[in-house]
Amino acid sequence: MKPNRRLFILCLGFYVLGCAKAGTHSLSLRYQPTKEFSSLQQKIGSTLAMAPFEDQRSDTLYIGLHTTARGEAHYFKSDPFPLEKAIQESLSNVLIRYGVKILPLSHWDGRPESLKNMETDSVLMVEIKKFWTDGEASTFKTKMKVAVQLTLHLGVKKEGKVFTRNVEAEREMTVARSTPEKVEAMINQILADIFDGFLSHPY
Repeated sequence: MKPNRRLFILCLGFYVLGCAKAGTHSLSLRYQPTKEFSSLQQKIGSTLAMAPFEDQRSDTLYIGLHTTARGEAHYFKSDPFPLEKAIQESLSNVLIRYGVKILPLSHWDGRPESLKNMETDSVLMVEIKKFWTDGEASTFKTKMKVAVQLTLHLGVKKEGKVFTRNVEAEREMTVARSTPEKVEAMINQILADIFDGFLSHPY
């Protein structure tokens, strides 16, 4: 094989690989409330046990993929990683600011009967059903979309009940150019929409 042809094939291979996966970006996931929750402790108490959050998606490595007009693929991961850790830590930090003591819980079967034996006012577990951002660019614009679906299980000891809520949220935006910062802001706004609603009316 001639040297020039070998060089051409080598360059073509690098180009194809670059288009297939141009890079991976970490997005800082932070739930930042947009309202106050004055009656939160009246509802859930002063102590909340958190069972491990579960990521039930088929692909748990990434949280999104944006494709440029040239066909380059940019993947996104959560920071902290994995995703369930990012969401759990972020929500815990907000609850602590409202005076709720967070207690770690290794496992919870989700049954109301188990609440009476727990040394806590409430217990929370979240299942991540969907968490993905898509972006597809054309010559002059990029269409961005974020879709999140969570199932929240809140056991309240004084009520003797487990309240389950399925929440779905989507957001779309068209911008001149997609950036990791814009994607991050969209996702964090979705988290604010979901958890603001939950903490305002836990049940």
